[in-house]
Amino acid sequence: MPMLTKTHSDPAPAPAPVLAQRAKRPRDPRLDVFRGVGMLIILVAHVPSDHWALWIPARFGFSDATEMFVFLSGMASAIAFGRLFDREGTLMLTARVVQRIWQIYWSHICVFLVIATLMSLAGNKPDGTSYIQSLNLVRFFDDPAPLLIGLLTLTYVPNYFDILPMYMVILALMPVMLLAERIHRLLPMVLMALLWLTAQFSLVHFPAEPWTERPWFFNPFGWQLIFFLGFFLMRGTFVAPPLNRWLMTLAFVIVVTTIPFAWYMILNASPFFREAAHALLPLTDKTAFGLLRLIHFLALAYIAVHAVGVGGRRLLHPIVYPVTGVLMKVGQQSLAVFIIGMVVAQIIGIWLDHAGRTPLPTAIANLAGFTVLIATAYLVGWFKAAPWKT
Repeated sequence: MPMLTKTHSDPAPAPAPVLAQRAKRPRDPRLDVFRGVGMLIILVAHVPSDHWALWIPARFGFSDATEMFVFLSGMASAIAFGRLFDREGTLMLTARVVQRIWQIYWSHICVFLVIATLMSLAGNKPDGTSYIQSLNLVRFFDDPAPLLIGLLTLTYVPNYFDILPMYMVILALMPVMLLAERIHRLLPMVLMALLWLTAQFSLVHFPAEPWTERPWFFNPFGWQLIFFLGFFLMRGTFVAPPLNRWLMTLAFVIVVTTIPFAWYMILNASPFFREAAHALLPLTDKTAFGLLRLIHFLALAYIAVHAVGVGGRRLLHPIVYPVTGVLMKVGQQSLAVFIIGMVVAQIIGIWLDHAGRTPLPTAIANLAGFTVLIATAYLVGWFKAAPWKT
């Protein structure tokens, strides 16, 4: 048999370190499962006057599914963008970030136009008020020309449509944070704290309406703190505290003692807790991402990450995997699921206005919404796999 000899046309084998870098990292089940849970909670929270929303975690504490969504998005971005930065450098990272912002920008525009059209077609509620009015879109329909400019320049951001613009600004900060990490591993924390303080003192904000001084509901400089906390924890720049009996006890105490200051039943029954909750508003403010929201979320996250076992192994147990496997699929396609969820939530709200919000229609509507989100995740995953190429 003739010997095979290497010619100039033969491709050179990739060096071992390059192959190791390009080897696909196994997905973290904790990241995907909790993102999936967050997507379902966000759907319920977005449905107008949904009685199920009275039982989501946000009703029992200062933080809610938004913190979960942003924190886990930061962790996912560390895998996607952080490794690109390590491998290719600042230029390629910036190009990839710009591409992602471009995708999210047009997703934001399309979601607004679809929901505005839906509200227009829906007409009036049974009580006679218009659906356009319910989302504060009256000015847009009365005089759309200037507000279309505002929509495209992100200077017109109605409350329901505010999370994706926030996410775009945070992504734009990523090259700066990674360059800061290269200078010193603690420098990103300093920048994160300084930006967060600008939000606490309302030093910087983005206009949400041309005719008022109302800012974006989510201040990106406040919310970047939780995003980059997840980002640098996933990168290993910051180290999460290990399982410790005293820390776990403290986390449980924080979660339990927060309930009376957040649960509507206690607030309605107790003037003391109602006044105390009002006094704490600067620390629980959602726009600026108040300090108590961060503390509450970190306590919940500490409990959750240790409850699911090392590496999330309990999430893969055969008994729970039929559920966690579906949640993982939803979490893997979080952007597409979130966008569909925003539209579906309004459709559910319209249907409940006419069907009534008794327990059975409410259950049917929410379960149907979950089904749509799950189907969306599987469909998007199928398209991303590009089966026509095989």
